[in-house]
Amino acid sequence: MVDWNLAVATATRFVRPGPEVSRDEARAIVAELRRHAKSSEEHVRGFTRMAQPGAEGGAVSHDTPVLVVDRPGWIRANVAGFRAVLKPLLAKMEDRRSSTPGGAVLGAVGGKVTGVELGMLLSFLASRVLGQYETFAPASRDLPAGTQGGRLLLVAPNIVHVERELDVAPHDFRLWVCLHEETHRTQFSAVPWLRDHIEGEIQSFLSETDIDPGTLLERLREAAQSLAGAKPEGEEGEEGRSLVDVVQTPVQREILGRLTAVMSLLEGHADYVMDGVGPEVVPSVAEIREKFQKRRASGAGRLDQALRKLLGLDAKLRQYRDGERFVRSVVEEVGMDGFNRVWTSPNTLPTKQEIAKPADWVARVHRKADGAQ
Repeated sequence: MVDWNLAVATATRFVRPGPEVSRDEARAIVAELRRHAKSSEEHVRGFTRMAQPGAEGGAVSHDTPVLVVDRPGWIRANVAGFRAVLKPLLAKMEDRRSSTPGGAVLGAVGGKVTGVELGMLLSFLASRVLGQYETFAPASRDLPAGTQGGRLLLVAPNIVHVERELDVAPHDFRLWVCLHEETHRTQFSAVPWLRDHIEGEIQSFLSETDIDPGTLLERLREAAQSLAGAKPEGEEGEEGRSLVDVVQTPVQREILGRLTAVMSLLEGHADYVMDGVGPEVVPSVAEIREKFQKRRASGAGRLDQALRKLLGLDAKLRQYRDGERFVRSVVEEVGMDGFNRVWTSPNTLPTKQEIAKPADWVARVHRKADGAQ
Protein backbone atom coordinates (compact mmCIF):
# COMPACT_ATOMS: atom_id res chain seq x y z
CA MET A 1 0.00 0.00 0.00
CA VAL A 2 2.86 2.39 0.73
CA ASP A 3 6.40 2.28 -0.60
CA TRP A 4 8.02 3.62 2.55
CA ASN A 5 11.52 3.79 1.09
CA LEU A 6 10.20 5.88 -1.77
CA ALA A 7 8.42 8.13 0.71
CA VAL A 8 11.72 8.78 2.50
CA ALA A 9 13.59 9.35 -0.77
CA THR A 10 10.92 11.75 -2.07
CA ALA A 11 10.70 13.74 1.14
CA THR A 12 14.48 14.00 1.43
CA ARG A 13 14.75 15.15 -2.16
CA PHE A 14 12.12 17.90 -1.91
CA VAL A 15 12.65 19.15 1.64
CA ARG A 16 13.87 22.72 1.80
CA PRO A 17 17.51 23.29 2.75
CA GLY A 18 18.11 24.52 6.26
CA PRO A 19 19.72 27.82 7.26
CA GLU A 20 23.37 28.31 6.44
CA VAL A 21 25.71 27.55 9.33
CA SER A 22 29.39 26.66 9.43
CA ARG A 23 30.50 23.19 10.47
CA ASP A 24 31.85 24.51 13.77
CA GLU A 25 28.65 26.43 14.43
CA ALA A 26 26.57 23.30 13.70
CA ARG A 27 28.60 21.28 16.19
CA ALA A 28 28.15 23.98 18.82
CA ILE A 29 24.38 24.11 18.24
CA VAL A 30 24.02 20.34 18.57
CA ALA A 31 26.09 20.31 21.76
CA GLU A 32 24.06 23.15 23.25
CA LEU A 33 20.74 21.47 22.46
CA ARG A 34 21.94 18.31 24.17
CA ARG A 35 22.94 20.31 27.26
CA HIS A 36 19.61 22.09 27.35
CA ALA A 37 17.72 18.81 26.97
CA LYS A 38 19.62 17.44 29.96
CA SER A 39 19.14 20.52 32.15
CA SER A 40 15.46 20.66 31.23
CA GLU A 41 14.84 17.37 33.04
CA GLU A 42 15.43 18.89 36.47
CA HIS A 43 13.55 22.10 35.66
CA VAL A 44 10.48 20.24 34.42
CA ARG A 45 10.52 17.68 37.23
CA GLY A 46 10.74 20.40 39.88
CA PHE A 47 7.95 22.50 38.38
CA THR A 48 5.49 19.71 37.56
CA ARG A 49 6.23 17.49 40.60
CA MET A 50 5.86 14.50 38.33
CA ALA A 51 7.88 11.43 39.24
CA GLN A 52 8.03 7.91 37.94
CA PRO A 53 6.42 5.51 40.45
CA GLY A 54 9.11 3.92 42.56
CA ALA A 55 11.89 6.16 41.27
CA GLU A 56 14.47 6.95 43.93
CA GLY A 57 14.21 10.43 45.35
CA GLY A 58 11.16 11.27 43.25
CA ALA A 59 13.16 11.30 40.05
CA VAL A 60 11.89 10.51 36.60
CA SER A 61 13.94 7.70 35.10
CA HIS A 62 14.51 8.39 31.41
CA ASP A 63 15.80 5.75 29.06
CA THR A 64 14.34 7.47 26.00
CA PRO A 65 17.20 8.97 23.98
CA VAL A 66 17.51 12.59 22.88
CA LEU A 67 18.36 12.82 19.17
CA VAL A 68 19.41 16.11 17.60
CA VAL A 69 18.53 15.63 13.94
CA ASP A 70 18.43 17.49 10.64
CA ARG A 71 15.37 17.56 8.39
CA PRO A 72 16.13 14.26 6.61
CA GLY A 73 16.69 12.67 10.03
CA TRP A 74 13.26 13.84 11.17
CA ILE A 75 11.75 12.37 8.00
CA ARG A 76 13.35 8.95 8.55
CA ALA A 77 12.26 8.87 12.17
CA ASN A 78 8.66 9.74 11.39
CA VAL A 79 8.35 7.27 8.55
CA ALA A 80 9.47 4.56 10.97
CA GLY A 81 6.79 5.68 13.42
CA PHE A 82 4.10 5.79 10.73
CA ARG A 83 4.97 2.28 9.61
CA ALA A 84 4.51 0.98 13.15
CA VAL A 85 1.23 2.77 13.91
CA LEU A 86 -0.42 2.26 10.51
CA LYS A 87 0.58 -1.38 10.06
CA PRO A 88 -2.82 -2.86 11.09
CA LEU A 89 -4.77 -0.44 8.89
CA LEU A 90 -2.56 -0.99 5.86
CA ALA A 91 -2.75 -4.75 6.29
CA LYS A 92 -6.54 -4.50 6.31
CA MET A 93 -6.53 -2.39 3.16
CA GLU A 94 -4.06 -4.74 1.50
CA ASP A 95 -6.32 -7.72 2.18
CA ARG A 96 -9.21 -5.91 0.59
CA ARG A 97 -7.21 -4.98 -2.49
CA SER A 98 -5.68 -8.44 -2.94
CA SER A 99 -9.15 -9.98 -3.13
CA THR A 100 -10.06 -7.92 -6.21
CA PRO A 101 -9.03 -8.81 -9.79
CA GLY A 102 -5.67 -7.26 -10.64
CA GLY A 103 -5.29 -6.15 -7.04
CA ALA A 104 -1.65 -7.18 -6.73
CA VAL A 105 -0.60 -5.07 -9.72
CA LEU A 106 -2.71 -2.13 -8.60
CA GLY A 107 -1.24 -2.47 -5.12
CA ALA A 108 2.32 -2.28 -6.39
CA VAL A 109 1.58 0.76 -8.53
CA GLY A 110 -0.52 2.37 -5.80
CA GLY A 111 2.26 1.83 -3.27
CA LYS A 112 4.67 3.80 -5.44
CA VAL A 113 2.20 6.62 -5.96
CA THR A 114 1.28 6.77 -2.28
CA GLY A 115 4.95 6.75 -1.34
CA VAL A 116 5.55 9.81 -3.51
CA GLU A 117 2.47 11.61 -2.16
CA LEU A 118 3.39 10.89 1.45
CA GLY A 119 6.96 11.98 0.76
CA MET A 120 5.70 15.35 -0.51
CA LEU A 121 3.70 15.88 2.65
CA LEU A 122 6.64 14.96 4.87
CA SER A 123 8.89 17.36 2.96
CA PHE A 124 6.46 20.14 3.88
CA LEU A 125 6.28 19.21 7.55
CA ALA A 126 10.01 18.55 7.96
CA SER A 127 10.88 22.24 7.74
CA ARG A 128 8.32 23.25 10.38
CA VAL A 129 8.70 20.92 13.37
CA LEU A 130 11.02 22.22 16.11
CA GLY A 131 10.93 19.19 18.35
CA GLN A 132 8.90 16.05 18.87
CA TYR A 133 8.49 13.28 21.39
CA GLU A 134 7.95 10.17 19.27
CA THR A 135 5.75 8.01 21.45
CA PHE A 136 5.61 4.87 19.32
CA ALA A 137 9.04 4.96 17.71
CA PRO A 138 10.62 1.56 16.96
CA ALA A 139 14.34 1.30 17.55
CA SER A 140 16.79 0.91 14.67
CA ARG A 141 20.54 1.05 14.26
CA ASP A 142 20.48 4.72 13.24
CA LEU A 143 17.50 5.76 15.36
CA PRO A 144 17.61 4.34 18.90
CA ALA A 145 14.54 4.30 21.12
CA GLY A 146 13.73 3.54 24.74
CA THR A 147 12.88 0.09 26.03
CA GLN A 148 9.16 0.91 25.81
CA GLY A 149 9.61 2.76 22.53
CA GLY A 150 9.90 6.50 22.22
CA ARG A 151 12.59 9.06 21.57
CA LEU A 152 12.93 12.82 21.81
CA LEU A 153 13.78 14.60 18.55
CA LEU A 154 15.16 18.14 18.34
CA VAL A 155 15.29 19.43 14.75
CA ALA A 156 18.33 21.71 14.86
CA PRO A 157 17.96 23.54 11.50
CA ASN A 158 14.34 24.41 12.22
CA ILE A 159 15.17 25.76 15.67
CA VAL A 160 17.90 27.93 14.19
CA HIS A 161 15.62 29.10 11.39
CA VAL A 162 12.86 30.21 13.78
CA GLU A 163 15.18 31.89 16.28
CA ARG A 164 16.64 33.94 13.41
CA GLU A 165 13.21 34.70 11.98
CA LEU A 166 11.92 35.90 15.35
CA ASP A 167 15.19 37.71 16.13
CA VAL A 168 15.35 36.35 19.68
CA ALA A 169 18.26 35.31 21.89
CA PRO A 170 19.40 31.92 20.49
CA HIS A 171 20.43 30.39 23.82
CA ASP A 172 17.14 31.34 25.47
CA PHE A 173 15.04 30.09 22.56
CA ARG A 174 16.84 26.74 22.40
CA LEU A 175 16.28 26.12 26.11
CA TRP A 176 12.64 27.23 25.81
CA VAL A 177 12.02 24.67 23.05
CA CYS A 178 13.76 21.95 25.07
CA LEU A 179 11.54 22.67 28.07
CA HIS A 180 8.45 21.99 25.96
CA GLU A 181 9.73 18.73 24.53
CA GLU A 182 11.16 17.54 27.83
CA THR A 183 7.72 18.00 29.36
CA HIS A 184 6.36 15.47 26.86
CA ARG A 185 9.13 13.04 27.72
CA THR A 186 8.34 13.47 31.41
CA GLN A 187 4.62 12.93 30.82
CA PHE A 188 5.19 9.50 29.31
CA SER A 189 7.96 8.50 31.70
CA ALA A 190 6.03 9.46 34.83
CA VAL A 191 2.68 8.07 33.67
CA PRO A 192 3.33 4.43 32.68
CA TRP A 193 -0.20 3.72 31.40
CA LEU A 194 -0.36 6.78 29.12
CA ARG A 195 1.43 5.31 26.11
CA ASP A 196 -0.67 2.14 26.02
CA HIS A 197 -3.86 4.14 26.50
CA ILE A 198 -3.16 6.44 23.55
CA GLU A 199 -1.99 3.56 21.37
CA GLY A 200 -5.18 1.68 22.19
CA GLU A 201 -7.31 4.67 21.20
CA ILE A 202 -5.40 5.11 17.93
CA GLN A 203 -5.71 1.45 17.03
CA SER A 204 -9.43 1.52 17.86
CA PHE A 205 -9.78 4.52 15.56
CA LEU A 206 -7.92 2.77 12.76
CA SER A 207 -9.80 -0.50 13.21
CA GLU A 208 -13.03 1.38 12.52
CA THR A 209 -11.68 2.73 9.25
CA ASP A 210 -13.43 1.24 6.27
CA ILE A 211 -12.22 3.64 3.61
CA ASP A 212 -11.53 2.49 0.07
CA PRO A 213 -7.78 2.61 -0.71
CA GLY A 214 -8.48 4.69 -3.81
CA THR A 215 -10.29 7.30 -1.74
CA LEU A 216 -7.42 7.60 0.72
CA LEU A 217 -4.98 7.86 -2.18
CA GLU A 218 -7.07 10.65 -3.67
CA ARG A 219 -6.89 12.61 -0.40
CA LEU A 220 -3.13 12.27 -0.36
CA ARG A 221 -3.00 13.41 -3.98
CA GLU A 222 -5.09 16.49 -3.15
CA ALA A 223 -2.64 17.37 -0.41
CA ALA A 224 0.35 16.92 -2.69
CA GLN A 225 -1.28 19.03 -5.40
CA SER A 226 -1.84 21.80 -2.89
CA LEU A 227 1.81 21.54 -1.88
CA ALA A 228 2.91 21.80 -5.50
CA GLY A 229 0.58 24.73 -6.16
CA ALA A 230 -1.36 22.67 -8.70
CA LYS A 231 -4.79 23.50 -7.33
CA PRO A 232 -6.27 26.42 -9.29
CA GLU A 233 -6.44 29.70 -7.41
CA GLY A 234 -9.86 30.19 -5.89
CA GLU A 235 -11.05 26.62 -6.46
CA GLU A 236 -13.41 25.57 -3.74
CA GLY A 237 -14.34 21.93 -3.10
CA GLU A 238 -13.15 20.22 0.08
CA GLU A 239 -10.19 22.42 0.90
CA GLY A 240 -11.53 22.96 4.41
CA ARG A 241 -11.63 19.22 5.17
CA SER A 242 -8.69 17.50 6.76
CA LEU A 243 -7.41 14.01 6.04
CA VAL A 244 -8.85 12.95 9.40
CA ASP A 245 -12.31 14.25 8.49
CA VAL A 246 -12.72 11.99 5.48
CA VAL A 247 -12.27 8.71 7.38
CA GLN A 248 -14.58 9.33 10.34
CA THR A 249 -17.48 7.07 11.25
CA PRO A 250 -19.73 7.85 14.24
CA VAL A 251 -17.62 5.55 16.43
CA GLN A 252 -14.44 7.21 15.15
CA ARG A 253 -15.82 10.63 16.03
CA GLU A 254 -16.23 9.50 19.63
CA ILE A 255 -12.68 8.13 19.72
CA LEU A 256 -11.33 11.25 18.03
CA GLY A 257 -13.04 13.38 20.66
CA ARG A 258 -11.19 11.51 23.41
CA LEU A 259 -7.90 11.70 21.51
CA THR A 260 -8.36 15.41 20.91
CA ALA A 261 -8.90 15.95 24.62
CA VAL A 262 -5.81 14.04 25.70
CA MET A 263 -3.63 15.69 23.04
CA SER A 264 -4.93 19.10 24.11
CA LEU A 265 -3.98 18.20 27.66
CA LEU A 266 -0.46 17.08 26.72
CA GLU A 267 0.27 20.03 24.44
CA GLY A 268 -1.29 22.59 26.75
CA HIS A 269 0.58 21.16 29.73
CA ALA A 270 3.87 21.45 27.83
CA ASP A 271 3.12 25.07 26.92
CA TYR A 272 2.17 25.86 30.51
CA VAL A 273 5.35 24.27 31.86
CA MET A 274 7.70 25.95 29.38
CA ASP A 275 6.30 29.35 30.31
CA GLY A 276 6.11 28.54 34.02
CA VAL A 277 9.73 27.45 34.21
CA GLY A 278 10.79 30.15 31.77
CA PRO A 279 11.07 33.25 34.00
CA GLU A 280 13.67 31.55 36.22
CA VAL A 281 15.90 30.10 33.52
CA VAL A 282 15.00 31.91 30.27
CA PRO A 283 15.48 35.66 30.78
CA SER A 284 13.73 36.68 27.55
CA VAL A 285 10.81 34.23 27.84
CA ALA A 286 8.15 36.98 27.62
CA GLU A 287 9.57 38.31 24.37
CA ILE A 288 9.95 34.81 22.93
CA ARG A 289 6.36 33.83 23.79
CA GLU A 290 4.91 37.04 22.34
CA LYS A 291 6.78 36.71 19.04
CA PHE A 292 6.18 32.97 18.81
CA GLN A 293 2.44 33.35 19.36
CA LYS A 294 2.23 35.94 16.59
CA ARG A 295 4.10 33.58 14.29
CA ARG A 296 1.74 30.71 15.12
CA ALA A 297 -1.32 32.84 14.44
CA SER A 298 -0.17 34.50 11.24
CA GLY A 299 0.45 31.48 8.99
CA ALA A 300 2.51 31.87 5.83
CA GLY A 301 0.08 32.65 3.05
CA ARG A 302 -2.75 30.89 1.24
CA LEU A 303 -0.82 27.75 0.31
CA ASP A 304 0.40 27.18 3.84
CA GLN A 305 -3.05 27.80 5.29
CA ALA A 306 -4.67 25.36 2.84
CA LEU A 307 -2.21 22.65 3.80
CA ARG A 308 -2.65 23.31 7.48
CA LYS A 309 -6.39 22.73 7.08
CA LEU A 310 -5.94 19.61 4.99
CA LEU A 311 -3.45 18.07 7.40
CA GLY A 312 -5.45 19.08 10.46
CA LEU A 313 -2.69 21.39 11.74
CA ASP A 314 -5.19 24.15 12.54
CA ALA A 315 -6.72 21.76 15.06
CA LYS A 316 -3.29 21.22 16.61
CA LEU A 317 -2.85 24.96 17.10
CA ARG A 318 -6.18 25.06 18.93
CA GLN A 319 -4.98 22.19 21.12
CA TYR A 320 -2.07 24.30 22.37
CA ARG A 321 -4.35 27.22 23.21
CA ASP A 322 -7.28 25.30 24.71
CA GLY A 323 -5.08 22.85 26.59
CA GLU A 324 -2.93 25.56 28.14
CA ARG A 325 -6.04 27.41 29.29
CA PHE A 326 -7.37 24.21 30.88
CA VAL A 327 -4.11 23.51 32.75
CA ARG A 328 -3.74 27.09 33.94
CA SER A 329 -7.35 27.26 35.18
CA VAL A 330 -7.11 23.95 37.07
CA VAL A 331 -3.75 24.81 38.68
CA GLU A 332 -5.11 28.19 39.79
CA GLU A 333 -8.10 26.49 41.45
CA VAL A 334 -6.59 23.34 43.01
CA GLY A 335 -2.80 23.78 42.77
CA MET A 336 -0.22 21.68 40.93
CA ASP A 337 -0.72 18.60 43.09
CA GLY A 338 -4.45 18.87 42.53
CA PHE A 339 -3.93 19.17 38.78
CA ASN A 340 -1.69 16.10 38.83
CA ARG A 341 -4.70 13.96 39.66
CA VAL A 342 -5.26 14.10 35.91
CA TRP A 343 -2.52 11.46 35.57
CA THR A 344 -4.19 8.96 37.95
CA SER A 345 -5.91 6.82 35.30
CA PRO A 346 -7.68 7.11 31.94
CA ASN A 347 -10.85 7.89 33.89
CA THR A 348 -9.34 11.10 35.27
CA LEU A 349 -8.32 12.46 31.87
CA PRO A 350 -10.45 15.44 30.84
CA THR A 351 -13.14 15.02 28.23
CA LYS A 352 -13.27 17.28 25.20
CA GLN A 353 -16.07 19.21 26.90
CA GLU A 354 -14.06 19.54 30.13
CA ILE A 355 -11.10 20.97 28.23
CA ALA A 356 -13.41 23.86 27.34
CA LYS A 357 -14.90 23.98 30.88
CA PRO A 358 -12.12 23.20 33.41
CA ALA A 359 -14.47 23.71 36.35
CA ASP A 360 -16.44 20.66 35.22
CA TRP A 361 -13.30 18.51 35.43
CA VAL A 362 -12.55 19.85 38.92
CA ALA A 363 -16.11 19.08 39.98
CA ARG A 364 -15.97 15.55 38.60
CA VAL A 365 -12.48 14.52 39.75
CA HIS A 366 -11.99 16.56 42.94
CA ARG A 367 -15.26 17.33 44.57
CA LYS A 368 -16.76 13.89 44.06
CA ALA A 369 -13.51 12.16 45.10
CA ASP A 370 -13.27 14.38 48.21
CA GLY A 371 -16.91 13.77 49.13
CA ALA A 372 -17.99 17.34 48.45
CA GLN A 373 -21.61 18.01 47.53
